[in-house]
Amino acid sequence: MSSFSVRFLAPPYACCFNSRPKTWLCATPTVVPVASEVEASRLEPRVEERDRYWVLKEEHRGGINPQEKVKLEKDPMKLFMEGGIEELAKMSLEEIESSKHTKDDIDVRLKWLGLFHRRKHQYGRFMMRLKLPNGVTTSAQTRYLASVIRKYGKDGCADVTTRQNWQIRGVVLPDVPEILKGLEEIGLTSLQSGMDNVRNPVGNPLAGIDPDEIVDTRPYSNLLSQFITANSRGNPAMSNLPRKWNVCVVGSHDLFEHPHINDLAYMPANKDGRFGFNLLVGGFFSAKRCAEAIPLDAWVSADDVIPLCKAVLEAYRDLGFRGNRQKTRMMWLIDELGIEVFRSEVEKRMPGKHLERASGEDLVRKTWERRDYLGVHPQKQEGLSYVGIHIPVGRVQADEMDELARLADEYGCGELRLTVEQNIVIPNVENSKLETLLKEPLLKERFSPEPSLLMKTLVACTGNQFCGQAIIETKARALKVTEEVERHVAVTRPVRMHWTGCPNTCGQVQVADIGFMGCMARDENGKATEGVDIFLGGRIGSDSHLAEVYKKGVPCKDLVPIVVDILVKHFGAVQRNREEGED
Repeated sequence: MSSFSVRFLAPPYACCFNSRPKTWLCATPTVVPVASEVEASRLEPRVEERDRYWVLKEEHRGGINPQEKVKLEKDPMKLFMEGGIEELAKMSLEEIESSKHTKDDIDVRLKWLGLFHRRKHQYGRFMMRLKLPNGVTTSAQTRYLASVIRKYGKDGCADVTTRQNWQIRGVVLPDVPEILKGLEEIGLTSLQSGMDNVRNPVGNPLAGIDPDEIVDTRPYSNLLSQFITANSRGNPAMSNLPRKWNVCVVGSHDLFEHPHINDLAYMPANKDGRFGFNLLVGGFFSAKRCAEAIPLDAWVSADDVIPLCKAVLEAYRDLGFRGNRQKTRMMWLIDELGIEVFRSEVEKRMPGKHLERASGEDLVRKTWERRDYLGVHPQKQEGLSYVGIHIPVGRVQADEMDELARLADEYGCGELRLTVEQNIVIPNVENSKLETLLKEPLLKERFSPEPSLLMKTLVACTGNQFCGQAIIETKARALKVTEEVERHVAVTRPVRMHWTGCPNTCGQVQVADIGFMGCMARDENGKATEGVDIFLGGRIGSDSHLAEVYKKGVPCKDLVPIVVDILVKHFGAVQRNREEGED
């Protein structure tokens, strides 16, 4: 074992079965940056530790972005680690707004606690993002979150996110200390889930139950989350990054985890009889650029998952650019240094200052047809099955969450699995109970295990219903457009359609077969109207690549015939009137 260690808390799935452990308009080509000559001074850390918190050195404060200035004025982690949230929650919004300091608290610093002020569309209310490593949640946790959002009436709801996570909506500031206490009691945290922090660690949603899995990703995802947040106590050493940062651990041939769009992806590989991971680095989406992850040419044993993560994060924290926010993601640093120099910076931060070269014994099969986890499927455990259910664009209400918790208890082991496609898996269902489960009203009327081929892979971000950055409404529109398209054509296979309300691309349109990015367009009369840029050709899996723009500035009201045409020309769809005539 490595000398570096993190205390491994009891995982929330203890009742279940364990096993071992491009510009935005077009994709950036996956080109490995070559080694470059880098001045020694450029490799000097730009941050330093002061009184437990990491701060930008004075000589590097020129030209920094506004968010960095907010962090310099007061470290956001102090709101959690020094009790600042309790005092803030006692203040009225009028008091908060009258002071730039506390106004920055609610609009910027609270994001370190996973709280996002919906100033534009829900003034005084917050979205709360949780940490849910590997997307595993319990019935007790689900019921608690339902109880939180229920009190907010029409403003309260929850979303399954594209990082296997829960986000709850409608939260008001006076309730936050009590909510945080409740989260702690049920083994959840929202800490370090927003802004310049590590996002929710993603893993295989079928971990531990998949007959074809390579490795159970849950222990690694849990360790990563515990390390990042210091077991939910707060980890200021990892909370002052130049920008957000994503991580995943791959456990299946299906690449459900989407490794190529993560800043760090652990790809299972053997080396000299040892199990471990090859590493991909630098994948990201942003408003101005999207790039696929590239090989680090490095392999770590399973014991060194956390030391490697720590080393990569420290290299990024120490050396990353903190000026223009559009150029602060980790791939920009890799571009500047070159992959070999970046690798050397990671290596010197590893225990023993050594990092092995990549292994040629990849365990992920290159030729593998991605499976569908929706519906009923046998588990590796005899007599048990998992049931994947479709959550339309990820939106759930409090009563539905209570019902999901009941189904998990009554038919499974009290556990639910969230997926990056915004759906949910109920694991560990006895085969003798399957027929009764499938007759449950919630599955018959709302969350079908057998949705239509176009609905089953539909993804949509929050949209302008709640998000102030979104240009268009997404969730209801995605459902409506898809329903209308289905009346015109029939498809023979799933076509992944993703919607995102703005160029920040939370809906990940670049990995979709067909992506819709919100914009303002002009209608036939030249009038401004909600529209989309259409992306085409994104791929996931071993042959992954990012989509490219197909058509720009399409008014949303004109979308249906265009989508129908795309499906017919590019995805083998058949016009329904022709199909019926032939029959």
